[in-house]
Amino acid sequence: MSQIYIPESAMAIAAHPDDIEFSCAGTLARWAQAGTRVWHVLCTSGEAGITEPGITREKACTIREKEARSAANIAGAAEVVFLHEPDGLLEATLDLRKKLVREIRRFRPEVVMAFDPTIVWAGDDYINHPDHRAAGLAAVDAAFPAAGQPMVFSDLADEGLLPHKIRKFYSAGWNGDMFVNIDGTIDLKLKALRAHTSQMKDFDPEEMVRGWAAESAKGKEMDYAESFRIVTLVDDEAWQKVKEPAYWKDLLG
Repeated sequence: MSQIYIPESAMAIAAHPDDIEFSCAGTLARWAQAGTRVWHVLCTSGEAGITEPGITREKACTIREKEARSAANIAGAAEVVFLHEPDGLLEATLDLRKKLVREIRRFRPEVVMAFDPTIVWAGDDYINHPDHRAAGLAAVDAAFPAAGQPMVFSDLADEGLLPHKIRKFYSAGWNGDMFVNIDGTIDLKLKALRAHTSQMKDFDPEEMVRGWAAESAKGKEMDYAESFRIVTLVDDEAWQKVKEPAYWKDLLG
């Protein structure tokens, strides 16, 4: 079925620069155009993604962070946060979970969006990157239940960060059963992808990306779509209460 829900705010969590653009930038751009506040959180800076003579990891980090900010700006995101975990060696540790909880409590998004961590075999010609799986698992575990539990990472309160329960979790990947129409934003998605010039080089992703999006939209009243599995963690009535910091201040005294 199609999905027309527009959240007030959304946080996309991914392993690398360009992950969000490949997977869900069309949806985030559509939401941003409708007034959603969007943030990107990248666990690594993608520094292992440039293998050229004379390019150090530090230089690669600088290049890819600049590209990620440009891409996010094109798609309408307000901010990109880099957690500076090691690219190619990402693990879903408690430390990473805490870093993500910190960002969730800081931004207080209505929706968290990340890769499905359960997907390993992603087709006949691709194995899902272990960094994608690690980032997805850490995002799931941070979003629920940790971010909304006052006694978990309680020291974050010393930073002024109150607990926060997200309303919905959007899992991006290959087995979604909800579809967002991106007819109006697929061009922005492609423009954002092309901002990752260190990765695209002479490759034009348009045919591939349009093909994926057309396949997701097949049989539906749209030409292009992105697919998700969606979990609603807080119902509409409760959300109006728990989204407010004042609710947590009163609860915790």
